[in-house]
Amino acid sequence: MNLFKLFLSTPLCLIIISCNNNNNNKFTIEGKIKNIKDQHIYLEQMYFSEKTSDVLDTAMMENGKFILSGMANEEGLFRLRLEKNPNSYILVNDQSVIEFTGDAKDNSIDGQEINTPANISLKKFIKGLVSKNNKISVTSQEIDSLQNSSADSLATVAKSNMTELEKDFKQFITTYIDSSADPIVTLFALGYSNSCDQQVIKKSVENLAKRFPQNKGVATAVQEYRNFWNKKNEPKPTNNKKPTVGDLAPDFTMNDTEGKPFSLHQLKGQYVLVDFWASWCGPCRGENPNVVAAYNKYKNKNFTVLSVSLDEDKDAWIKAIKDDHLTWKHISDLKGWSSLAVGMYGFDGIPYNVLLDPQGKILATELRENALDEFLGKTLK
Repeated sequence: MNLFKLFLSTPLCLIIISCNNNNNNKFTIEGKIKNIKDQHIYLEQMYFSEKTSDVLDTAMMENGKFILSGMANEEGLFRLRLEKNPNSYILVNDQSVIEFTGDAKDNSIDGQEINTPANISLKKFIKGLVSKNNKISVTSQEIDSLQNSSADSLATVAKSNMTELEKDFKQFITTYIDSSADPIVTLFALGYSNSCDQQVIKKSVENLAKRFPQNKGVATAVQEYRNFWNKKNEPKPTNNKKPTVGDLAPDFTMNDTEGKPFSLHQLKGQYVLVDFWASWCGPCRGENPNVVAAYNKYKNKNFTVLSVSLDEDKDAWIKAIKDDHLTWKHISDLKGWSSLAVGMYGFDGIPYNVLLDPQGKILATELRENALDEFLGKTLK
């Protein structure tokens, strides 16, 4: 899905969308920010699209105090942006008068207080998300540090912890989607559901239309997700002869993350795992730690990885590369299941991979989990 992305003063990329407001009229923000010099402050409306934000009102702070107003036919997400300070603050216009307090010295979500139901819920969600994401990052770094050590038992424990943390992270998101009383907080949480079980999310999305039947924003989001799943399930082009073990791998060229063309044949002379995946593919993201482990273990034995993404959203693709610590070459034509590679290699599901020898001949296909390490261990002696 193509969702507008807003980087808050947290390490996470927050996805926002607008929805219906019961008030359908003017709202006012009465604010106070501590530890800041007087400057202009702007009230901006964010959109569920690539449309740039609109400035609704501007005020000059006096001793950190300000009043801003805006008209909103729908409840949505708004941003307070400062003229001379990098901090920005997000809020939901769920009441006609909103009292806001902030602290310029605290750039976390704790640096703002808005005591309305939707904003309290939104803050709780963001704090939980940040906390759980930080735990995952720390554990991921621990796993990376143990990859090349002899502490196999510690690595096993760390991987087990990671599995539980990721399960808890996904459960936290799905619970918020299914239980939040506010439409915009629900849709905000929905924006983080890429890593969740998509069959579970599909049921949750269909249920939103029943929970918020009069909400235009929910109706739009439900239809967007339906379009997304319908497109994802379209028949995929296949090759008349699917390349298999012993065949030369078909060569192809796509742009890398910097927009520069890169061809498979440029890696000739090395053992190459051509890994087909996507940021939105839960099983792919689950398999990535195994590919990372194999790469780190065998990269000094003339082995590398070329990841080919079936993404359409470049930002989501690049973020997933960073989040999953995938430090090798990445390419994509950003055409999803219409990608050139799908027809050339004839696969109908991802993750999918082929292992090539230095001459470009296919040695194996669909090496997943322990099978990848075992095959490489026997081949790269």
